[in-house]
Amino acid sequence: MAKFFMYGKYTKEALGGMSADRTKKAVDAIAQAGGKVNSMYALLGKYDIVLIADFPGVAEVMKASIALNKLTNISFTSFPAVSIEEFDKIMA
Repeated sequence: MAKFFMYGKYTKEALGGMSADRTKKAVDAIAQAGGKVNSMYALLGKYDIVLIADFPGVAEVMKASIALNKLTNISFTSFPAVSIEEFDKIMA
């Protein structure tokens, strides 16, 4: 499984539907796409939320991103991430 950072930006519509129930549904949508959420944070600045999740590959991240947009009206930009230890091995 690869780690991905999914940065989300709220739309006006997304703000109206904020709830713990929607968060649970979002976590479930990621699981249905083959992913697993490790952590979620609210942010200040360019992005409003970040999800750190594991996925088997890019196709699953894309499925999750589309499902989340349909469910929450939050648009996501996703980036793959590797640990520094793994990065050092790659660069060796």
